[in-house]
Amino acid sequence: MTRRKLVVGNWKMNGSRAANAELLAGLKAAGPWVGEVAVCSPAPYLGEVALSLQGEAIHWGAQDVSAFESGAYTGEVSAAMLAEFGCHYVIVGHSERRAYHAESDQLVADKAKAVLAHRMTPIVCVGETLAEREAGQTAEVVKRQLSAVIHTLKSCISQVVVAYEPVWAIGTGKTASPEQAQEVHALLRAQLQAATEHAGDMKLLYGGSVKADNAADLFSRADIDGGLIGGASLKAVDFAAICRAAG
Repeated sequence: MTRRKLVVGNWKMNGSRAANAELLAGLKAAGPWVGEVAVCSPAPYLGEVALSLQGEAIHWGAQDVSAFESGAYTGEVSAAMLAEFGCHYVIVGHSERRAYHAESDQLVADKAKAVLAHRMTPIVCVGETLAEREAGQTAEVVKRQLSAVIHTLKSCISQVVVAYEPVWAIGTGKTASPEQAQEVHALLRAQLQAATEHAGDMKLLYGGSVKADNAADLFSRADIDGGLIGGASLKAVDFAAICRAAG
């Protein structure tokens, strides 16, 4: 089965109005793309990113969302707010949110549910730490993280994108080998197949120090359908090269 590749840039807490405009101009000039391309910016820039990409073949998304619909949650951004501006993707459960903000598997699942309720696509992140990998717990950890989402979304699980990001490879310069990444992706695909007949259509992304020189090899694997890109998404030339590798 051929699934169209997807490459998503996660800017994390980086950017400025000038730098963002330069980056987006570079990406627009570098297209068109064979696969699908998206960028997820910090919340204050979402409106400007949306305007800049209006009519372009590049989607935009958010890096997080509240699990609550509205109310006294100072500093939070609701799914309804994102949807009103035409947001397409929302990252939920990134390892930095899990680690620094103590987000539980269930909270991540609840956020994914909120995103789907407003007809956007959650990018659900799963991944193990170095200690967990060295202890042989990779399968146990990623299956537990994904299981909470499957249990909460039930038949709607087929509407999410799953991103495997080994924590030990994020921003470290270390990358899971294509074989290591494919092994975990195959495991996740099998878990999804037990939950939905549409698992074969779902996109599974890899994230963790993806660069232009390793992207093509990673993306060529049977169950790796693109990437969730961090640092390399901040330079148009680098990100464009990764996007072309997905073609």
